[in-house]
Amino acid sequence: MNEAAALPHGPPMNILPPTPAGLESLYTLCRKIYPDQVNPLQVTALLKYWLGGPDPLDYISMYANPGIPQENIPPHWHYISFGLSDLHGDGRVHDVSAPDGVSGFGFELTFRLKREPEETAPPTWPATLMQSLAKYVFQSGNTLCAGDHVSWHCALDNSESRVQHMLMTTDVQLQSTQTPFGSVDFVQIVGICVEELKAAQQWNGAGVLNMISRLPSAGGVWFITDMRRGESIFELDLNSHEEVERGFELEGSNLSGVSARCSWMEQDPSHADMHLKEKSDCDNTHPQDTLRLNPTLPKSIQNANFEQNRSSSTNFKMDEIRNSSGVLESTELLHIKKLDGVHLVFNLEAGSLLPLAIRGRVKHGRHFTFKSVLGETAITLVASTVTGTLVDPEHPYVAQGSWLQILITDELAQDMAVTFQVLASPEALSLPKTFSWPDKKLSVTIVADKL
Repeated sequence: MNEAAALPHGPPMNILPPTPAGLESLYTLCRKIYPDQVNPLQVTALLKYWLGGPDPLDYISMYANPGIPQENIPPHWHYISFGLSDLHGDGRVHDVSAPDGVSGFGFELTFRLKREPEETAPPTWPATLMQSLAKYVFQSGNTLCAGDHVSWHCALDNSESRVQHMLMTTDVQLQSTQTPFGSVDFVQIVGICVEELKAAQQWNGAGVLNMISRLPSAGGVWFITDMRRGESIFELDLNSHEEVERGFELEGSNLSGVSARCSWMEQDPSHADMHLKEKSDCDNTHPQDTLRLNPTLPKSIQNANFEQNRSSSTNFKMDEIRNSSGVLESTELLHIKKLDGVHLVFNLEAGSLLPLAIRGRVKHGRHFTFKSVLGETAITLVASTVTGTLVDPEHPYVAQGSWLQILITDELAQDMAVTFQVLASPEALSLPKTFSWPDKKLSVTIVADKL
């Protein structure tokens, strides 16, 4: 008997299964940019997410980009994620969507890291960073869009770097693409300093990105992160402060809300005592859980571009707050209560954003929300021109369950803008510090971050 004839028919046992169609579409796009790097280095989730693994991103490819030195675009490492979009199309991770919809969450993350002369291989810490952001997206359902910003509060690579926070932008080389399971955008992470984060909060992320694009040493037009960067945009361009302040005064802030450590109390009009609505928020929260994304377990995210003409679930909108499972979850929320007076409590980091909330939002006819990092509590400050609210001049304090809305009149906003100026230098405050408007039956107390 012929030995070959005895062999079983069918494909050899060592042939790999075909690449999932969604993944192949993204690989094809990458090969157009990097035709000489068909098999780039990859970080791979050993146990896939749909099998119970901890990391949502199946793969993160790492390419060596030569840059364009003559245009001040240095050589760098280009990281691209695969897994926030639907790679498989069979429901194992994402709900199956039509080809003309969005694939999965509709985007993948990228990151550009300046390549140091001595480096022969890309550092792998950006992959850990991207997995942490992906975990936040999967856990919260919130997407990331160009202009959004993320406070991280430590160097992105755990070094002594000043680059400790992130802005999001559109990847300059990777354009929106169509896959068999829907469209995919590419959102690039940009490392920024604390001064740049504050500017994005005060004004908007798009304005700060524009300033970064004009400064090659801060990132340039390709927004390349340099972890050894020693100067912020305000040190590199002495006119930057004026540009931010001018934009803030003319346009207000695009920051519509933050996850924060906060609580509110109903003030009994006949007694000085208060009834705490969510005491645990101010008594038991660790300060590291406030206004930040924890590098190991993302808990909160700050977002910009609320006023842009796009729908971004990462921002707090009046209708979204009303329907948000994070705020309106229990049957108690069906109950609406009009209050005679209220007392608000914020930790120092959250309270330091009150000047922004008043000057950058309310005085521009907008609203601003502080949402508890622990429970369902939320506090929304609204201008009289905001529609769809529960408050009115007759009833300026209205609670829907644990969500409190406060009407800030023009006169009160002007007074608050002046009163809250001391919060611009929070280190000089003696805490706890209470601001009161007795005629309005309104008090605001700022407590220390560390209890």
